[in-house]
Amino acid sequence: MNRRLLAFILIVAVSLGVVGGLSKWVVDDVKLGLDLKGGFEILYEAEPIEAGGKVTKESLTETAKSLEARANATGVAEPEVTTEGTNRIRVKIAGVTDEAKVRDILKKPAELTFRSARGCAADKGYCKIELRGSDFKQNGADVRQTQLNEYEITIKMKSASKFAEITREVAKLSANGTNQLAIYLDDKMLSAPNVSSEINSTDASITGSFTREEAYDLKNTINLGALPLKLTEKYTQSVGATLGKQSLDETMEAGIIATIVILLFMMIFYRLPGVIASISIIVYIWLLLLGFNLIHATLTLPGIAAFILGIGIAVDANIIMAERIREELRSGKSIMSSQKAGSRHSFRTIIDSHVTTAIAALVLFFIGVGSVKGFAVILLLSIVMSIITNVFFSRLLLTLLVRSGVVKKKTNFGVKESEVRAL
Repeated sequence: MNRRLLAFILIVAVSLGVVGGLSKWVVDDVKLGLDLKGGFEILYEAEPIEAGGKVTKESLTETAKSLEARANATGVAEPEVTTEGTNRIRVKIAGVTDEAKVRDILKKPAELTFRSARGCAADKGYCKIELRGSDFKQNGADVRQTQLNEYEITIKMKSASKFAEITREVAKLSANGTNQLAIYLDDKMLSAPNVSSEINSTDASITGSFTREEAYDLKNTINLGALPLKLTEKYTQSVGATLGKQSLDETMEAGIIATIVILLFMMIFYRLPGVIASISIIVYIWLLLLGFNLIHATLTLPGIAAFILGIGIAVDANIIMAERIREELRSGKSIMSSQKAGSRHSFRTIIDSHVTTAIAALVLFFIGVGSVKGFAVILLLSIVMSIITNVFFSRLLLTLLVRSGVVKKKTNFGVKESEVRAL
């Protein structure tokens, strides 16, 4: 057995072994969307509460983070929260058992408060609310690094006199060690910095042993609590778990049947190149699912449509190469020369078709929203994986097999001797 044939056998065996051994893990790790798993989707429209206010890109992003944090707090698995346009937020939550409870939590505004122990019993902790989110200027919190390379949060107040009074009274409690101004989001304490003296200014800073990530998280929380945004539901969609499972089962069944028919067609009609193409397509499907998991994408019905379209693109790449090789064989060239020339001539056509499809997918991604953007992401990923497997991998396998010398008949490529023209 020569080295090329041995290399071909080893590559095929390892590839199919990895696919067979890890397929269950890859498939089980796929995150399903609400249309396949059941759940609900809400489109919110944001508007300023105060007259003359403005919804900025930053405020919309921070509000989306707040909604995501609230959804996570309910125990749901990885909610999908995205901003759309200049004033809309779309929330998708799959696998929800108590939809009404989650929706109530999402609608409740996040409440940022600064609390102290002034006038509180010893066992009541920080019971007095001194400041609320509305007391801070919008996007007035920021992070800066001191000369000692420590991180601190700077904040801007709306009223200097109010802040001066609060800090003066809290600083007096230093004798009994309760001179902290604790920062709460809802009922969760985020930090409790000390107040050492009166601060008669609209500018203040919060110092402590913060890491960079902790400092920026606290800054975002303070800015979020000061956002004068009101969310209104503009669109809702609910999918039952039973309906979602039925959609998934029917779609998967159709996809599996279509893939089997395609592979059989390739092997029967194109013979050896068809067998090579079938191996490449199987590896392609596995790699596409793996890539899908690595980018933490959510699989939806439009995503499955893009997935199946990608299989069609992969098949097309193999058909173009196989047909070009058959044309070379019919012209009277040898098998080795035909394989080399056919692979070379088909390469540009295949790449051109992939590039044009990628351009269309990019347009859908940047212009589309929601499920359209998800469709574009899967289509782009399928194009990348198709180039890796159905262009380079399939050419490698066919080259190794042809140059090993074991393929000696043109009928192995689906070409009859009567079709071969004399040179």
